[in-house]
Amino acid sequence: MPPNPALADTTTTGTSAPRELTRSIGVTGGTLLTLSCVTPASSLFVLVPPLFADLGTGTAPAIALAVLLCVGIAFCYSELGTLVPSAGGEYAMVTTVLNRFAGWITFVLSFIVILVVPPIIAIGVADYLAPVVHLDPSLAGAAVMLASTVMGLANLRSNAWLTGVFLAIELIAVVVVSVLGFAHADRSPAVLLRPSLDGVSGVGLVTVIAGLAVALFVVQGFSTAVYLAEEMREPHRTVSRTVLWTLGISALVILVPVVAITLADTGSLGEVDLTALVVSWSGSTLGTIISLCIAAAIVNAVIVMVIQNSRVLYASGRDRAWPDPVNRALSVVSSRFGSPWVATLVVGLSEAVLCFVPVETLSGVTGVAVVALYLAIGITVLGARRAAHRGPHVWRMPGWPVIPAVVVLALGYVLVEQTALDLGITTAVLVVSGGYWFFYLRRRTDRWLVTVPGH
Repeated sequence: MPPNPALADTTTTGTSAPRELTRSIGVTGGTLLTLSCVTPASSLFVLVPPLFADLGTGTAPAIALAVLLCVGIAFCYSELGTLVPSAGGEYAMVTTVLNRFAGWITFVLSFIVILVVPPIIAIGVADYLAPVVHLDPSLAGAAVMLASTVMGLANLRSNAWLTGVFLAIELIAVVVVSVLGFAHADRSPAVLLRPSLDGVSGVGLVTVIAGLAVALFVVQGFSTAVYLAEEMREPHRTVSRTVLWTLGISALVILVPVVAITLADTGSLGEVDLTALVVSWSGSTLGTIISLCIAAAIVNAVIVMVIQNSRVLYASGRDRAWPDPVNRALSVVSSRFGSPWVATLVVGLSEAVLCFVPVETLSGVTGVAVVALYLAIGITVLGARRAAHRGPHVWRMPGWPVIPAVVVLALGYVLVEQTALDLGITTAVLVVSGGYWFFYLRRRTDRWLVTVPGH
C-alpha cells in the first residue's frame, strides 16, 4: 500500500524534526482538562436560561436529546482520535482519512472556534464578579485571557491538576443549585414529559428538536480531548476513554440541576435568573459565593482552551501550513515546560485583543462553525475503515456505519436551521481560505503534510 501523500512521519521528513510534545498525562488528567472545557457551571448559568425562555419545561428533554446525539459524535471522535492521535485534532483526522483540501477547510473551521469562543467566555467573567467588584467586561476578559496565556505556558501535568481544583469549585456550585432546586420543588415530574412554557402554552416536539442548536453547545467540549492525543500515554486507550468519560460526567452534572430547576418554585421559567434564585432560596451571601464559583469556572475554561487551542496552531506550523519562518516559530516547543510557547502566545494574545470586539460580532458564526466541525467528523468516520486505516491499535465504535450516518443527518438539520447571515459569513471565510489553498498550498507538495506521531 503506497503511503498517503498527505502524511508525514516525524522520523522520516529528511530535515531536523521539531521537538515533540511530552506524553505526560493519562485518562484522569485528560478528563480533568477536557471536562473543564465543558465548564458545566458556566453552561448552566449562561446558556441554559435562554433555553428556559424558549422551551420552558422542555429544556431538560432538549438537553437529553443533545446528549444522546453527542454520544454518537463522541463515538466518531473516539475512533478517529485513536486512528489519528495528532495535536491537530479534527483537521489531522480529516486530512488523513479524506484529503488535504478537506483537511484544510476543517482546520479553518476549527480555527474560527479557537479564536472566537474563548474571548466570549472570558468577557462573561465580569458579570459574575459584579457582587464583589464592577469591571469593564472587555478589560476583565482581556485580563483573564492574559492570565490564562501565562498558565498555558506551564507544564501540562501541572495545568491538569490546577484545572482540577477549579473544576471542584464549580461542581460545588452545581451541587448547591441542585440541592436547593429539589428542596423547593413544586412541579410534578410529569411536566418533563409534557413540555410547556409557564404552564400556558404547550411546547411541541418540533420546537424541542429546534432547540438542539443551543442544547448541543451546552454539552459540547468533550471532543477537545483529541487535541491532547500527542500528550497522552497510550493514546489508543486513553483518547476514547477520556472522550466518553468527559461526555458522561458533563451530561450528569448539567442535566441534574436543570431538572431540579425545572421542578422548583421558580416563578416564570421564561424569565429565570439562576443567581437570583439561589439568593431567594438561601440568602445573598450564598448567592455571592455561587457567582464567584461561576467566575472561577470561566477562568478555568479559558485556561484549558488556551492550552488545547495552542496545540492546534502548533500542529499547523509543524505540518507546514504557512511560509517557512511562520512554521518554524509555531512549532517551537519549550525545553523546560514541554509546551508550544510561541503558538500559545499567538493564540492567547490574539484572543485578548478580540475581547474588545463586540460580543455580537464574535458570536455570530460560532454555532455554524461548531456544527460544521461535527458534521465533517461524522462524514470522515464513514470512510475510516478502508484497508489503509485498519490499524491494530484503533478503538472501533459499535453500530458503525448506522450511528455516524444518523449523526450526519441530524447535524445537517441543525446546520440548515442557522441564520442566513451566520451561514453567509462562515461561507465567506471558507471562500477566502479556499483561495489561500488554491494559490499557495495546492501545488506545493512540501506543504500541509499532516504529522501523525508513530506513523
